[in-house]
Amino acid sequence: MHTKEQKNAETVTSFIEDTANWRFLEKTDQFFLPQFMDAFTNRYFTVDDTIAQGDKVIARVLVTAVHSGHFAGHAPTGNTIKATQFHEFHVIDGVIQEHRGWLDTSTLLPQIKTP
Repeated sequence: MHTKEQKNAETVTSFIEDTANWRFLEKTDQFFLPQFMDAFTNRYFTVDDTIAQGDKVIARVLVTAVHSGHFAGHAPTGNTIKATQFHEFHVIDGVIQEHRGWLDTSTLLPQIKTP
């Protein structure tokens, strides 16, 4: 038997793993999002971990992408980067009602600096 939290975590994991939903994962409330979208191509999302409590699920997501444009003053390197995103989902009766996301730039910026 699955608990409510397990079901909610499975709902979120399935949502993230479905490539048709990636356009939602690319949206964050951060001001630099348009620049990120232009600078990092071939984005791929994988679930690293989930934590569920009640109707809330937090997902740590690994974003893999190619640094192909200018970002935060850094010229394109052509390198494949791996950065962490955090997503908060509100799930009611197995349906995602709300979603917010944040990109952890501290995992991103060291990978695009040139020596």
